[in-house]
Amino acid sequence: MPSIRNMLNLARPRTGDIPAQRQAQVPDRGDAAWQRLEEGNRRWAVGHSSAEAARGPERRAALVDGQHPFAMVLGCADSRLPTEILFDQGLGDLFVVRTAGHALDEAVLGSIEYAVAALGVDLVVVLGHQSCGAIKAAAHTLDDGTVPDGHIRGLVERLAPDMARGRQAGITELDDLSRWHASATVDLLRQRSNIVRDASEAKGLGLVAATYELGTGLVKRAEGIKPA
Repeated sequence: MPSIRNMLNLARPRTGDIPAQRQAQVPDRGDAAWQRLEEGNRRWAVGHSSAEAARGPERRAALVDGQHPFAMVLGCADSRLPTEILFDQGLGDLFVVRTAGHALDEAVLGSIEYAVAALGVDLVVVLGHQSCGAIKAAAHTLDDGTVPDGHIRGLVERLAPDMARGRQAGITELDDLSRWHASATVDLLRQRSNIVRDASEAKGLGLVAATYELGTGLVKRAEGIKPA
């Protein structure tokens, strides 16, 4: 049976397969990737999607031998948050991981590191949203001590510390807590992953916290609220 190291080497794209700007320091590559996502989101939000051809049989066939996504998105698993659709991207453009409340665990961290180290993405986005049920459940636990049953408990326990810190900073509205949590998750990525931190500091990897507005369909950077 092959070792884990050998399996990872087999899965890793050859250096020549990754665009040159992802192999060396290019300060603005993260900004360019975020602009591409913003433009796609604005097209989709007003009903002018242009990604249909990039989701068809020809694109599917072209991706059989490998993938070269330009961005990685860690988003909430909410059914109203279809990542590739709301960013108006095609097959193979985004490497996506979704968990309720975009909670981090070892599997999620490993997936993000794979996107950064093996696939060479230009950008990592943490995407929260309005009216997040996971955020609401965690805040509810803080308010009255009610703990959900089953594995939902573990999820809430991962989210509750951010809710508590947000409350201590004077943030009370759930949607503001969602923005806070997105920013806090980006900071946690830097703290817990040497791969992510080094890529952002040395090779121009972009790190963006953002939230999705259910009513307008727009994704906006989580600016103005920063974890302490």
